[in-house]
Amino acid sequence: MSTSERIDRLERMIRDLRIESERFLNGAVELPPEALRVEIHTELKRLRNANLKGVEDNFRLSNLEAKLNSFSELFGRRLRAQEEGRGVGAAAPPEPRKRHDPQQGIVVDDTTEPSAVEALYQRLHQSSGNRPRFDLESFRSYLDRQIGAIRQKTGARRVVFRIAEEQGKMKLKARPLREDQEG
Repeated sequence: MSTSERIDRLERMIRDLRIESERFLNGAVELPPEALRVEIHTELKRLRNANLKGVEDNFRLSNLEAKLNSFSELFGRRLRAQEEGRGVGAAAPPEPRKRHDPQQGIVVDDTTEPSAVEALYQRLHQSSGNRPRFDLESFRSYLDRQIGAIRQKTGARRVVFRIAEEQGKMKLKARPLREDQEG
């Protein structure tokens, strides 16, 4: 086997080590891939002791060695954190990102997130293959005017906007919400 082929094999082994280590840290396998780690270090030592004639092979081997060292350090830190109870699941999970569904309806009032209005805008123009006739800021202004008119007419502070498809076109629908209604 040529030196280049041995380095290719070492690279595959390091990739496999990363995968197996992740599986171990995530609880998919019970034991860390220690035998593979020892085999990689043995092969790395053999290649280091061989006189590498090409600059390319020397560079690739140094690069792989650096990647292996970096990964080994990270694995050690993650393993320690897991053993000390600071690993996966130790901290409270992040709050799920709000998802806005323009077809179900989005409640718009004075506290509405800009991403909700953007979701309405995106869905309204998603099915049309053409460029939108107006930009996002114009759409926000339009919604503000609509909310003002609905508030004046009904007294409702909140309005549910949804996107509905009618006769192959996307339409913006609005419904006022009473104070005791959710959405």
